[in-house]
Amino acid sequence: MSDSPNDGAFASLPLAPELLANLDSLGYHAMTPIQAESLPPLLAGRDVIAQARTGSGKTAAFGLGLLSRLDISRFQVQALVLCPTRELADQVAGEIRRLARTLPNVKVLTLCGGAPFGPQLASLAHGAHVVVGTPGRVEEHLRKGALDLASLDTLVLDEADRMLDMGFQPSLEAIVGATPASRQTLLFSATFSDEIRRIAEGLLRDPAEVAVAASHDESTIRQRVYRVADEAQRFEALRGLLLQHRPRSSVVFCNTRRETQEVADALCEAGFSALALHGDLEQRDRDRILVLFANRSISILVATDVAARGLDIAALDAVFNYQIARDLEVHVHRVGRTGRAGGSGIACTLVSESEAYRLERLNEFLGEPLEEAPLPPRNVLARDPFLPEMATLQLDGGKKQKVRPGDILGALTGEGGIEGAQVGKIKVLERSAYVAVQREVAKAALAQLGTGKLKGRSFRARRVSR
Repeated sequence: MSDSPNDGAFASLPLAPELLANLDSLGYHAMTPIQAESLPPLLAGRDVIAQARTGSGKTAAFGLGLLSRLDISRFQVQALVLCPTRELADQVAGEIRRLARTLPNVKVLTLCGGAPFGPQLASLAHGAHVVVGTPGRVEEHLRKGALDLASLDTLVLDEADRMLDMGFQPSLEAIVGATPASRQTLLFSATFSDEIRRIAEGLLRDPAEVAVAASHDESTIRQRVYRVADEAQRFEALRGLLLQHRPRSSVVFCNTRRETQEVADALCEAGFSALALHGDLEQRDRDRILVLFANRSISILVATDVAARGLDIAALDAVFNYQIARDLEVHVHRVGRTGRAGGSGIACTLVSESEAYRLERLNEFLGEPLEEAPLPPRNVLARDPFLPEMATLQLDGGKKQKVRPGDILGALTGEGGIEGAQVGKIKVLERSAYVAVQREVAKAALAQLGTGKLKGRSFRARRVSR
């Protein structure tokens, strides 16, 4: 593009010095392809439709764009980001807060279903510059008159294809109808289907169109196809591949909610550390599972595609496709969850004889046949299953009790405590907190939290992972 920067550095963009300094402190120096292509027209004020998968750096692209347009002295909602799931909305809001940390008093508010309505009303009453939310809950706040979008400058639809798949189009139309026609609209989607294009035509004005290829480099992601005779051999093949590769962190993708739960249960019976993530779970259970997986207290997440959208997992060692995805483009996005940020990973796809036609279609879609490989030898099945490196402890105290990550770390490493290097991720929620510790010190860490105090108070602690 003619208006793309020459050297791919953020410093070549017309960004405020505070934003550039923060990007440098975060280690963001060279732009990803989606950032290099979308940021110049975006910062010039144009509408943008961009094709980009999760993990491509799209959040920083639209985050920098909307922050650049903020008038911080005007305490009104000036930017709205709509996401298909609460998990993705939380992830996006967290990234925008990181990008905005050198700007004074930028308030980013999250509005999602599955969370109490009252506290959101109170937060809205105090005002916000940026709202990140799911379409259903945002529309609900609009209907109740709690959310005013009359001053909106930027509207972002993130993972628009999934929002349509999940039936959010009526909510999207209602939300868009409450925004000014003068707004800038940014649409990010993993696919450019006809439906997405129809939506874009109705929402965007003369948009810059950006598409970044979602292909995978064989040097970073090794894709292999494994033939199975029948359904009984499918699970045995999965066990064998897990025992052969022994990934620290992996996702097994299934096509149905029922199968997701059945595979996770079977893996646990076989001695693995696995949990299922699907749409039938309560939100609090989803939150707990995602925390355990992100901090490496479970090794294997068995998930449907919709449930896995927005996973904030920095380093995924392997992806296992229990079957080929029904939507062939989804296969590409599944595989793209491993080998990110310069890392490497493996992607294994199991195919039965009855699915041979789907493999042919997938090979045609990819433009070249996937390499087929023999299943691991049967003696691999005699190996002991591997366990996760971390265990997770939960405290009955969180942000409402003024608990901070540093308080938890201090309590664990205080007099007679464990070493700081043995403590992993700490996540503080509204009324509870999770901390990961190395498995071998979990008992000692639990005792340390049980006898120590945080903020001068004692909080009940318990182990919530195996």
